[in-house]
Amino acid sequence: MNFQINRGTNISHWLSQSTNRGIERQTWFTQADVKRIAGWGMDHIRLPVDEEQMWTKDGQREEEAFALLHNALEWCAAEKLKVIVDLHILRSHYFNDSKASTLYSDEKEMQKFAWFWQDLSAFLGNWGNEFLAYELLNEAVAKDNADWNKVYPYPFQAIRQREPERTIILGSNKYNQWSTYPDLKIPEDDNLILTFHYYNPMFVTHYKAEWTPIGQYDGPVNYPGVPVDDKHTYLFESAKNPIPTYENRYFDIEILRDNISVPVKIATKYGYKLYCGEFGCINYCPDDIRSRWYHDIRKVFQENDIAWANWDYKGAFGLLDRDTEQETIALHSLMAE
Repeated sequence: MNFQINRGTNISHWLSQSTNRGIERQTWFTQADVKRIAGWGMDHIRLPVDEEQMWTKDGQREEEAFALLHNALEWCAAEKLKVIVDLHILRSHYFNDSKASTLYSDEKEMQKFAWFWQDLSAFLGNWGNEFLAYELLNEAVAKDNADWNKVYPYPFQAIRQREPERTIILGSNKYNQWSTYPDLKIPEDDNLILTFHYYNPMFVTHYKAEWTPIGQYDGPVNYPGVPVDDKHTYLFESAKNPIPTYENRYFDIEILRDNISVPVKIATKYGYKLYCGEFGCINYCPDDIRSRWYHDIRKVFQENDIAWANWDYKGAFGLLDRDTEQETIALHSLMAE
């Protein structure tokens, strides 16, 4: 394996999930941020990019976005930080709106998906294989797990035709969650890393997150334990978007171990490195609970030699508070010796 990583962070809301352009986008993530991340002892960043940021609707490159991407690679190379370029959102695929995703039903969109990676490969291909890796798609949300197995070979093969030794990162359907791993069709490849994401229990990790029904609940939460005490469940049982009861079950480090053992066993069976490309506990959650959760998940990663990148560097889950840019409990919990 050319591409070796251990711990890193996601650079969110820069070339992905942001309407910022011009100076606002340029100053959101800079060379100083790269130096800071390297100074913490991390060895890589995961860099999400969106179709609508990188290409016009007719497939022309957005030159400023590609220039920023190039700058980020230059900064990281100077600080000896490796990079994973993650194609995060397509116009045909958004992980938070599976009903609007046409990627799995439209052959033209599948071919376009492959073309995006051909164009990225043309732009990025001169960077060393030990420095840069490609993640095909963030959090596939096909209705059927088998549909993702039919779609991902389009970009996979497009990359391999140009770059036979580039490391490709592949995850399972339905948000890269651990439970769909048994249905992932895993290719034979000399340079492949398997990835998963982990945010359980959602009542804790997405406490007061406005973009999810879980976030409607703003009462007390627990970890370890049952996230919401029975005396408070009425607060979310009557919510506009009912929350499944299975979200409110007992969680501790043993449950984390059990969940994560599913992708661990599959990665071990096929002989591939395993990577948790996203995990995190939102900064609205009380610090003592966040600290315990981070301690436990980091321990499970260490036990299983799982590389990781937390979500995110400077956002709602950030290592830095996005308003004050002060270091958070997430950073201190994850980087503690």
